[in-house]
Amino acid sequence: MTSAPSAPAAPSRIAVVTGASSGIGAATARRLAAAGYRVVLTARRKDRIEALAEEINAAGHQATAYALDVTDRAAVDEFATAFRTIGVLVNNAGGALGTDPVATGDPADWRQMYETNVLGTLNLTQALLPALTASGDGTVVVVSSTAGHATYEGGAGYVAAKHAEHVLAETLRLEIVGTPVRVVEIAPGMVKTDEFSLTRHRGDKEKAEKVYEGVAEPLTADDVADTITWAVTRPSHVNIDLMIVRPRAQASNTKVHREL
Repeated sequence: MTSAPSAPAAPSRIAVVTGASSGIGAATARRLAAAGYRVVLTARRKDRIEALAEEINAAGHQATAYALDVTDRAAVDEFATAFRTIGVLVNNAGGALGTDPVATGDPADWRQMYETNVLGTLNLTQALLPALTASGDGTVVVVSSTAGHATYEGGAGYVAAKHAEHVLAETLRLEIVGTPVRVVEIAPGMVKTDEFSLTRHRGDKEKAEKVYEGVAEPLTADDVADTITWAVTRPSHVNIDLMIVRPRAQASNTKVHREL
């Protein structure tokens, strides 16, 4: 018989969600708030997270918006001083840029993807790890991607960043074993959100939509948020090391059933 999720204990009931202005981050904030956490919403787009915080608070839950660029270490350190009692960190901020092959890929795109996906995760994790440990029941969640577990043509820059994020989570788990902090990696496959593919294709709606063409039911942001919340709300002694989540139509990064 599985244990039902329970409300978080007071020292660990604050959850920080990065990249909370849209997509998986926003959906995760809503889910965690409904599960009893006070959520701290971070993203660069202040108006978006403030609107989400208002929505969550209006629903009878607790949310605070804090504008933050995860690649700005000084700003991250300042953020850490403002929130000293934290139980959960969801490293969700990230994204992909371009689909160029290695031979012609733009180094600036690679650098930006590495800065956001990898160093952003590193910055928040380093800054908040003392508070997570002090809570006595902390959880670090790294939202990576199936790209971090298998390569595909035209995706080298993003794949490299997500591989690095996967290794960060795996290594951290080894290094802090014995402390009261879990390290969870959630690796989604094909997720259809409003912005991910559109951003990757630099605003080209036709190319963005083609990614999901013929796929009856790609994952939604809510599907991934549900998975993250489930992992976070397991009993404290249970660590979901790694969960790869794909739609039924996707067997691998390069094998997708399309009804055309």
